[in-house]
Amino acid sequence: MHALCWTPISRLFCGNYAVSNLQADELIALASEKGASLWKATGLLMQGSIFALTGKASDAVQVITSGHSAYRSTGATLFGPLFLSYLAIAHADPDEFDDVWCCISEAMTAVQTTKETWFEAEVNRIAGEITLLSPKSDAAKAQAYFDCALAIARAQQAKSWELRAAMSMARLKHDQGKRDEARDLLAPIYGWFTEGFDTLDLKQAKALLGALRA
Repeated sequence: MHALCWTPISRLFCGNYAVSNLQADELIALASEKGASLWKATGLLMQGSIFALTGKASDAVQVITSGHSAYRSTGATLFGPLFLSYLAIAHADPDEFDDVWCCISEAMTAVQTTKETWFEAEVNRIAGEITLLSPKSDAAKAQAYFDCALAIARAQQAKSWELRAAMSMARLKHDQGKRDEARDLLAPIYGWFTEGFDTLDLKQAKALLGALRA
């Protein structure tokens, strides 16, 4: 079950959602068989996160909410910022922005209280993306979130998070007509990578760079 907790997370971050979902299902089934409430809740949270990232918002809200309640009942706090951020993404689809910002606020608080800073850059990047989706879209506020995400990722030398933050910022700059700035930001970060080009992030970064150079 421990192994089945970590493998779907790795697949999730690589954008291999189908395999990640199968492994989450396997974790849920095994945990149910063994009566392991912590691992079952973890599997549900993984599954809900996949739903959030694949456009199944209503399923994501239902599964993450129930899974998070069960998870917290065990006293566990690990992965809180991650799951809360994905719950925010799910709420954003049907425009439930009061719930969105409650989740983002809770995720940021969790980072500070549990010191689980490995996902801090992503929390800020997701907050920036949601800011652009909200009815009161605010490009300046979104850029501030992206700047924060970039600074955190660079300080942690977390290149994957830096790439995601750079893509978010580059898209914003492109929309503002600042194509050269967008390209100059993204190109060196993408160029740092020497492997993993079959992952979703690097495929998207390559496509975005192509569009910026066109």
